[in-house]
Amino acid sequence: MQIDFHHAATYVIARLAGFLHTKASKIAYAAQYVDDATNTGVIRFDNGAMYSRISSAHNMLDYRNSNALKNRRVWLPFHFLPGNGGLPPGKVPRGRFYKRLLCQSDSHVAGEMLKACIADKDKPYGLHRLGISMHVYADTWAHQGFAGINHRINKAGKIQSQNKKDDAKLLDKLANYFLSRAFPLGHGAVLTYPDRPYLNWSYQNGMRQTILRNNPADFVDAADKMCMAMRWWLCGDPTAPVSGLPPADKKKIGLLLRNLKNEDGDERHRAWMEKIATGYFSFGPAKLAYIPKGKKSWKHKAIGTLEWVDDPQGEPFVYKESFLTSDWKMFHDALQAHRFDVIHDILPQFGICVS
Repeated sequence: MQIDFHHAATYVIARLAGFLHTKASKIAYAAQYVDDATNTGVIRFDNGAMYSRISSAHNMLDYRNSNALKNRRVWLPFHFLPGNGGLPPGKVPRGRFYKRLLCQSDSHVAGEMLKACIADKDKPYGLHRLGISMHVYADTWAHQGFAGINHRINKAGKIQSQNKKDDAKLLDKLANYFLSRAFPLGHGAVLTYPDRPYLNWSYQNGMRQTILRNNPADFVDAADKMCMAMRWWLCGDPTAPVSGLPPADKKKIGLLLRNLKNEDGDERHRAWMEKIATGYFSFGPAKLAYIPKGKKSWKHKAIGTLEWVDDPQGEPFVYKESFLTSDWKMFHDALQAHRFDVIHDILPQFGICVS
């Protein structure tokens, strides 16, 4: 999914689940920042303090690096959560190991991830972790049928949608040697088709199976289940009987997902933000913003940098006591907690070892 869903729609869902503006904004920022946290390594401060953070995404230029392509510690816990063939813990699906790594919407693995997130709700980074979990949870719908590894199952052919011009542009892009090398990673061979909310499309996967995809229906289902998950977080009980989206708002979300058809996710995001500002949803008008890097971003407020890419050999950052409670640090604390739990606690319950 792209910024229109991970940020704007996630904010809307959080409000409809019962969060007030400030907390919903934090959840939505964290959900989108998963795609923008591309720097990793140690931050050094002028007083001798240090902080080590991890990345949850790669820049497009990183795809030239085979190590980035093979980085399971980024792709699997944050973008292509393994689905274990839809089976619960202790059950092993038939077939080869790679099939267990295929992402699957609302899988049992995703359910365990939500439980771990809810267990951390009282941590200082509880809301940030919820945002991260909502990103990963939403992507189980968009990325279903693909795996965060280099494997032929991710290859795709006979790609068709309702827009033949888009299909032609996709084929042109796939003729590029650079992109063709990325085919086996995730949904590289279909580029942004899984992430565009308005598309109905189909493709033939690497096993020569024809796959039909209805993104609008999938995204509405994801939004509904995300609302339930956030209600569980609020009550602290992942087994509580909760409802999904209010019917009227669910219909409005569906209309936006189907009718905003700009290929550019940033343009769709601006349209969502305008709807939110004008009180389109039942919670009333709200002013929402997202600044990933630079002035007024979480990172800028935490360490004072305006740069998009860190220079590990550069001057140390000026340390401020507020760093310890900054949203940027809390987000990175949550990233590390999420990755550890997924890789070392959750996936092993399903007999899956990936790192």
